[in-house]
Amino acid sequence: MDGLSAVQSRISEIQTRFLLTPTAPASPAWSTAASAAGLTGTPPAPSTSAGSTAGSSSAVVQAAEKYLGVPYAWGGTDASTGFDCSGLVQQVYSDLGIDLPRTSSQQATSGRAVASLDEAQPGDLVFFDYSSTRPGIDHVGIYVGDGQMIAAPQEGEAVQVQSVGSPTVIRRVLPDQAATATVSGSVGLAGVPYANLFTQAGSRYGVDPAVLAGMAKTESGFDSSAVSPAGARGLMQFMPATAAGLGVDTRDAASSIDGAARYLSRLTEQFGSTPLALAAYNAGPGTVQRYGGIPPYGETQSYVQKVTSAAEAYR
Repeated sequence: MDGLSAVQSRISEIQTRFLLTPTAPASPAWSTAASAAGLTGTPPAPSTSAGSTAGSSSAVVQAAEKYLGVPYAWGGTDASTGFDCSGLVQQVYSDLGIDLPRTSSQQATSGRAVASLDEAQPGDLVFFDYSSTRPGIDHVGIYVGDGQMIAAPQEGEAVQVQSVGSPTVIRRVLPDQAATATVSGSVGLAGVPYANLFTQAGSRYGVDPAVLAGMAKTESGFDSSAVSPAGARGLMQFMPATAAGLGVDTRDAASSIDGAARYLSRLTEQFGSTPLALAAYNAGPGTVQRYGGIPPYGETQSYVQKVTSAAEAYR
């Protein structure tokens, strides 16, 4: 997007905030929420393809994960050059055959309202009013569950998973039947190497066995003899010092899986979500603490994405 187009887009967004009367009726609940958020825009016509092509809320998250690491670009709508927050959201839903408006304030009129974060589902859109100088929505992200969202934050950063905080408005674009569907193509743990060990360790420590399987696939390709250039060893790729601290024999698959499940359980309790626990497993707990979320490292963000995608297929 050139400079003139970007300016025109921003002017359109500002104008949307000052429209006094929507041209289509809105529900009383949404009118109240929109008024509180400084929104008076016109809700877009619902897409006829939403129910047939979206697949599921998990499909939205998977579509968004493809863009982790893409740099932020104000006015950006292209993964090759960068996204702003609403450009990212528009692209993700476009990938699923659903048309959304261009700006965050206009997108906040799409779908239907979700009462609170407790009722939010992965794939819902979370909107924020971060500006103290003007009313209205100025940021949007895609909720992924566990208090996290995928968003394009600001200049100098990249599309990433981060804490959702306290959204001003939450909207659900997908129909309910799509939001509760299972991702097509899921294969389950049947036929996955060491499936019984993942199931046993997951039950022992309260960890999703599919996540453990996704970790093993990403870490070593299910190779219990793997050794990385950095010296990480075994199925779950423990560094020697970490393995020693956990009492893990990296040459033994059962010991490696048990240690990984135990360690991931601790990290999940410490950081409060599976994506953050995975980031800490990859980059270290201190790094996640320092950045207050998934660190802006391509390797770590890719790791979280790969494990999450693999786990979806194993459920």
